[in-house]
Amino acid sequence: MINNAIASLVEYAVQNGLISEDDRIYSVNALLERMKLDSFTAPEAMEIRPVNELLDILTDDAAARGLCEDDSTGRDLFDTALMSCLTPRPSEVRRQFGALLAQDPKKATDWYYAMSGATNYIRWNRIRKNMVWKAPTEYGDLDITINLTKPEKATTSLAAMKAAKEAPKSDYPKCLLCKENEGYAGRINHPARQNHRPVPIVLDGEDWFLQYSPYVYYNEHCIAFSGSHTPMVIDDRAIRQLLDFVTIFPHYFMGSNADLPIVGGSIFTHAHFQGGCHTFAMAKAPIETPLVFRGFEDVTAGIVRWPMSVIRLRAADKAQVARLAAKILRIWRGYTDESACIFAQTDGIPHNTVTPIARRNGADYEMDLALRNNLTTEDLPLGVYHPHPELHHIKKENIGLIEVMGLAVLPPRLKRELARVAELLISGGDLYADELTEKHADWATELKTRYSFTAENVDGILRSEVGAAFSKVLEHAGVYKRTPAGKEAFLRFVEAVNR
Repeated sequence: MINNAIASLVEYAVQNGLISEDDRIYSVNALLERMKLDSFTAPEAMEIRPVNELLDILTDDAAARGLCEDDSTGRDLFDTALMSCLTPRPSEVRRQFGALLAQDPKKATDWYYAMSGATNYIRWNRIRKNMVWKAPTEYGDLDITINLTKPEKATTSLAAMKAAKEAPKSDYPKCLLCKENEGYAGRINHPARQNHRPVPIVLDGEDWFLQYSPYVYYNEHCIAFSGSHTPMVIDDRAIRQLLDFVTIFPHYFMGSNADLPIVGGSIFTHAHFQGGCHTFAMAKAPIETPLVFRGFEDVTAGIVRWPMSVIRLRAADKAQVARLAAKILRIWRGYTDESACIFAQTDGIPHNTVTPIARRNGADYEMDLALRNNLTTEDLPLGVYHPHPELHHIKKENIGLIEVMGLAVLPPRLKRELARVAELLISGGDLYADELTEKHADWATELKTRYSFTAENVDGILRSEVGAAFSKVLEHAGVYKRTPAGKEAFLRFVEAVNR
C-alpha cells in the first residue's frame, strides 16, 4: 500500500504539472527519505485517489512508526513535508507566473490558484466541509458560511498541547504573513509552509507579495502582503496600493481590514490586503444618495444602499479616486459629531478609520469606503458599532473586511447548535434547558411565533433567519443608522469633507 501511495502521489504531481516526467525517480526518492524508507517497488497498477487520501495513507504509516505525532498539528506538519518534495521551487513558480502575467493577468491567476490547490497548500478536502448558503435580505443575497476549515483544537492531543506550551519562543518568521514563511517547516505553534509559494508584485513602488488564503472563504480568496514586517496602516499610500493592485489584476477586487482593534482584522502587525474573484452583495448594491465632492466633480460618488455606512467613488482617473478617498479618510480621522455618538478620539485613543475596497468597473476605478468607529461604552464594552449582545449567539466576533462586503464567516459551533435548535423546534422540546440551544432560545422562541416548523422546512427557515440576523449585525456595525436622523448625520459629514 505504501509503494502504491508513493507512486500514485508522484503520478498526481506529474499530471498536475508540479513536476515533470524527468523528476519522477528523484521525487520517489525524496518521499522515501521523508518516510524514512530505503526501498521501493513500483506497483504494476496504481490506485489513483484524491491527494488528501494518499497523504493520509502515508501519514498514518508515519504516525504508526513514530515519525510524527498522531494529532492534527503533527499530521499537518508531516504531510506538508511530503508535499514539499513535489512543490516547484520558488524561482520556477515566479518565472511561470511572470510569463503568464505578461500575456494575461487572468491566465496568471488561474494557473497560480490551480497550483496552490494542487500542492495541498489550499486543503480543498477541508474547505468543502464548510456550510455555505445565500440568504435573501433587503440588501440583496448575503453569503453565509459556517467555517469548518481549520482543525478544531479539541483534536490536538494532550502531548501536543504540552509540547506547544513548552515550545521555545521564536520570532522567525515574525508572523504568519512574513515572506520568510516560504518553505518554512513549521513547528508545534506555527504551521508548516513548505508548499507555500508567494509571488512578488509591486504596489506604489513598494515590494509586496501575492498568495492565496489557505482557508479560501470565497472564490480565489487571495492575500497581498508587504515584503516588510510593518504594521497595518490605512493611509494615502494604502489607498494607492489598493488601486495599483486592481490595475495589475483588473478581474480581482482588493480591500483591507481597518487598522484599529474591534473594527479591524486579526493581524495588525503586518501590512496586508485581501481580495479575489468574487462579487459580493455590497458590490452589487446601488448608490441610493448621490453626492458631489467639491473639486472632484469628475468623480461619481454616493452613499451605498447598504446596512453599513459606505461611500462609493468611481472614475476613470485612478489618481482622482485616490486623492478623494484620501481626503475623505483624512477628514473622517478627525471628525466628531457628539449628537450622532461619533468621537474621533477619547482620552487620546483614536476611534475613526475606514475599511476600503477597490475594484474595476469596466474602464473605471471604483472604491468603497466603509466608515468605521471602535468606540466602546460601559453598556457596550465590545463596541458601540459592533454586533450587540442580542446577536452574539450568531456572531460575536469582529466585523472585518469580508463581513463588511456581505459574507458572514460564522463559528464552527453553529453547525451543531443550529442542528439541535432544528430538532427541538420540530419536537417542541425545551430550548432553554439544552446546553447547545440555551443561547439561541430567545431567538428561536420568537421564530415560533412566525413559523410552523416541520422536518421539511426547518433547515431552510433557520438558514434564512441566520441571514436576517447577519444583516442586523451589519446594521449594528454601521456608524450612521438607516433612519432620517442617521441620514442627516451622514450628510453632515459629507458637508465637513466639502468644507
